[in-house]
Amino acid sequence: MSTPNSEQGKSAIQIVAEARKTIPELTVAQAREKLDQGQIGLLLDVREPVEWEKGHIPGAVLAPRGMLEWYADPTTPYAKPELTTKRDAHIIVACASGGRSMLAAQTLQSMGYANVVSMVGGFNEWSKQGFPIEEGAAEMK
Repeated sequence: MSTPNSEQGKSAIQIVAEARKTIPELTVAQAREKLDQGQIGLLLDVREPVEWEKGHIPGAVLAPRGMLEWYADPTTPYAKPELTTKRDAHIIVACASGGRSMLAAQTLQSMGYANVVSMVGGFNEWSKQGFPIEEGAAEMK
């Protein structure tokens, strides 16, 4: 007889909690400070284009989580040089609130990206803190 947990598998919250054990996190204040000081090679936004259009952090690169592996792999036709050339750079991954960015950071780490962190609170917290945002259509390559 199987347990309820094995029948249902893991919840999204459980998966994020497991990723949190291995992926470092920065607060939005820490992220902004590092960005302002030029210590970050890439700010990667893994939200969907419709979210991006409503507002995003200046200088961020859009790579929706559903396409992340393809954008991060230089051998695919979807590879984004803005990402693939930053394998050893310090990368901050952001989403709306911090869950998708945690999973995306874990994915990048498993793909060999060495210095990846997730931004706690994501774009929602960035915006709430009154930090700069831009609006506009996503430039998909």
